Amino acid sequence: MKITKQEYQSIAKKRAPKSPLIKDCLCAFLVGGLLCAAGEVVILLVGNAGLDAKSARLVGSLTLIFLSVLLTGLNVYDNIAKHAGAGTLVPITGFANSMASPAMEFKSEGFVLGVGAKMFSIAGPVIVYGTVASVVYGVIYWITTLF
Repeated sequence: MKITKQEYQSIAKKRAPKSPLIKDCLCAFLVGGLLCAAGEVVILLVGNAGLDAKSARLVGSLTLIFLSVLLTGLNVYDNIAKHAGAGTLVPITGFANSMASPAMEFKSEGFVLGVGAKMFSIAGPVIVYGTVASVVYGVIYWITTLF
């Protein structure tokens, strides 16, 4: 007996677990907001300690990167992501996690063929397409300012 594509999709849809969409969105919003708020708290604390605004923002960014990589190394970041979902994809922490995870996974293969080669397996396309998009946008902006 052969099952058609529509029949298979119907069966799969009935058996798939229901996603608690509202809860997932709320968790993502709260965790993403907490990550951003933590960065702002660091910036304010460092700024109040005497650093200028530019340096304070740098320290805030570096702190979020460090904490993201540390939590990834301790296998805590993935557990947070299981509950927070897209909330952990705040650009700076999500990118740090996407660099650290493959590096840790392939460290047994050595620094060159493991860590060095696999570190950009997830983040590499983001870098490439982000760079290409910024060039395209820059050219469009340049052309529109000529007139």
